Amino acid sequence: MYKRVLLKLSGEALASDSGIFSREVLEDVAAQIKTVVEDGIEVAIVVGGGNFVRGRMADELGIDRTQVDSMGMLGTVINALAIQGALEAQGVPTRVQTAIDMIKVAEPYIPRRAVRHLEKGRVVVFGAGTGSAFFSTDTTAALRASEIKADVILMAKNGVDGVYDSDPRVNPNAKRYESLSYKEVLQQELAVMDSTATSMCMDNDIDLIVFNMNEKNNIIKAARGEATATRVAREV
Repeated sequence: MYKRVLLKLSGEALASDSGIFSREVLEDVAAQIKTVVEDGIEVAIVVGGGNFVRGRMADELGIDRTQVDSMGMLGTVINALAIQGALEAQGVPTRVQTAIDMIKVAEPYIPRRAVRHLEKGRVVVFGAGTGSAFFSTDTTAALRASEIKADVILMAKNGVDGVYDSDPRVNPNAKRYESLSYKEVLQQELAVMDSTATSMCMDNDIDLIVFNMNEKNNIIKAARGEATATRVAREV
C-alpha cells in the first residue's frame, strides 16, 4: 500500500455511449477513491479531456493546434469539476487546482498548497494540464507526481490490464508484461505514455502502475498494490 498516489484518468473513461459524462462511472470512481482515502492513502488526480477534444483533432477541425490544445485544457477543467462534484456528493473533501488561473471556479495550482491539502486528507484534482500547448496530460501526471512527491502514478486504462507487446484487442496472442523499465518502454516504443512523460518519470524515479479501470474495484486494488497490472520503473 502506498502513502501518496497520483491517479491518471482519461476523459474518455468518464463518458457514456450517449453523452459526455456517465453518472454511473462518476459515482463508481468516486466511491472507489473514497475507500482509498479511508485506507489512509493521499490521492491526487490528473484527468484528461478526450471526451471533449484532443490535440490530434486540429487537422480535422481546421483549427490551429495551439487553439485545440487550449480547448482540451478547458475540457480537463470541466472533467475535474465533475470529479470534484461526484466526490463531494459522497462526503470526500476535494479541491480542484488549475494550471490556468480561473479563480471563480478553482484554486490556482500551487504545489505547496496541493501537498497541504493532501496531508489534511483532501483529494486534489489537477485541471488544465500543464497550462501549455503541446504537452499531454500524461506529461502533466508525470510533472505533478514529481512536484508533490507521489509514491506512484496509477494509470487507469480502459479495457487493458497492463502493457502488452502488441495491441491485445487486435492480437489475441499479445503478451502482457509484469514489469518493464522506462528504457525498455522507450526503446520498444510501447504505447504506455508519451516519450516526454516517460523520460520525466524515469529521471525522477517515479513508478508507474498500468491497470484496467473497467474491472470492479480496480482503483482500490491498484492503490493497495493488488491489481493485475504492469509495473514500470527506472530499474526492474
